[in-house]
Amino acid sequence: MIDWKSTLRTSLAGIRRNALPGLALQAFALVLVLAYHFVPALGPSFERVATLKSTYGYAYSAISTALFGGFIPFLYLLLARRIAPTRRLAECIFYVLFWAYKGMEVDLFYRLQAHWFGNDPTVGTIACKVAVDQFGYSVLVAGPSQMLAFLWKDKGFRARALLPYLSPSTFIPALATVVLSNWMVWMPGVSIIYCLPLPLQIPLSNLVLCFWVLLLSFVSKSSEGADRRPQTDEAPVIAG
Repeated sequence: MIDWKSTLRTSLAGIRRNALPGLALQAFALVLVLAYHFVPALGPSFERVATLKSTYGYAYSAISTALFGGFIPFLYLLLARRIAPTRRLAECIFYVLFWAYKGMEVDLFYRLQAHWFGNDPTVGTIACKVAVDQFGYSVLVAGPSQMLAFLWKDKGFRARALLPYLSPSTFIPALATVVLSNWMVWMPGVSIIYCLPLPLQIPLSNLVLCFWVLLLSFVSKSSEGADRRPQTDEAPVIAG
């Protein structure tokens, strides 16, 4: 039986812990969007990024997300000595490949959103995209897949070790905790991202993702040694 009261308490604790990093992330994203709309001198820079994304498509999304969502956070954890020496290569490969795939997945999702709702940054269009993003994609696809992937990593890449965590009474509360904690941060975050043209959404999303993971890593108060896996640095992050 699911203990929803305990799940809610854990979610609220996550929301409180992520509040300040979340505000910093939202401010960071908002500054970039305002710069795009109101600082003409930066127009050529944004245009170059948009051209690069349009030219290379999914390859850009894979490489960019692997770098900003995977390799840079991995490098931080490595330099902070939060990854066991015997796991460094395996975890580096995991981070890079997992986020490369996620970059293409999110790119496809953004394209579908543009096809369904259009690209005009109106209140109605953005509201529809945020609703589908946070209540559909994050809950049904991004949250479960990322939870299972990082749990698989933390259990030494052993699929059998996942079995005790797959029962509804365990998995559903864990997923609810992750999703509720992230909603307070990523609902405003993706609202800002969807204010940009489609070719700039993945680049901004990747910057926000990198900034978010690094912030969570920096403010984490856990005291893992080299032989223990960090938890709050990664698993609660739902990119989308």
